[in-house]
Amino acid sequence: MNYWQLVKDSYSGYANYLWREITQPQWHSYFYWLLGVSAFFLILEWVRPWRKNQRRFRKDFWLDLFYMFFNFFIFSLIIYNAASDVVVHFFNDILASVGITNLVAFEVMSWPTWAHLVLGFFVRDFVQWWTHRLLHRVPFLWEFHKVHHSVKEMGFAAHLRYHWMETIVYRSIEYLPLALIGIGLRDFFIIHIFTLAVGHFNHSNFKLNLGPLKYIFNNPQMHIWHHAKSLPKDRHYGVNFGLTLSIWDYLFKTNYIPKSGKNIELGFPDDEKFPDNFVGQITHGFTPRTSRDSSSHRH
Repeated sequence: MNYWQLVKDSYSGYANYLWREITQPQWHSYFYWLLGVSAFFLILEWVRPWRKNQRRFRKDFWLDLFYMFFNFFIFSLIIYNAASDVVVHFFNDILASVGITNLVAFEVMSWPTWAHLVLGFFVRDFVQWWTHRLLHRVPFLWEFHKVHHSVKEMGFAAHLRYHWMETIVYRSIEYLPLALIGIGLRDFFIIHIFTLAVGHFNHSNFKLNLGPLKYIFNNPQMHIWHHAKSLPKDRHYGVNFGLTLSIWDYLFKTNYIPKSGKNIELGFPDDEKFPDNFVGQITHGFTPRTSRDSSSHRH
């Protein structure tokens, strides 16, 4: 495998793909789905805000809006798409060298479309739930995850304020279990749009009574507590880790909604010292930390 050629092909391929996404929109153009879903929740927040005293363009709204496009498009164009192609091919080459040419352990793509999509969704969400817990539990990873928790006023766009290293961590851990059931990361368009919408909803300034469904799906009144600056000592590693589904938190007893979190303070201890600009945030986590900084944010 000529890896240098793979890198060049990946760059040109993704650049061409992104250009087509923007200039030749189709029903599966993710760029416009992102715009549409975001516009829907922006209007929803304006029409029926949960926190009525929160400004329409809340604190750091424009920063978060830039993060949306950076994490989904610019970062992929700059490095992620090419790097991930190289890593996947290198991994497959290593396996092939020991006689493993197919990782698929459970062939599900022959199932009805709805069945393998549902399975893929549950497997991916469960893996992401555990990965999210790791981001809070491992000090090195927590430093990257602080970017997401630096949000001080919640709104839909806060969903996509996260450090670019999180993309690498999540995708690396997701790769093997999804490969084992024969579902590639790029086969998830429908699932991804659904999880995008639920993620926007979770972070939105909006209240919806889900009834019994709150035990299955994440929601703003549950997720606001995940961003709480102050939590009980026995919950110092965090609570409510669900991304799309809340069921994992109820099953593993990490759920926590003691009261309405409508006006609780968001962030983490000493977050006033955290960078408040894009460059400072995306470079955070690579500089030496003091012993105090390296401890868990909930201690």
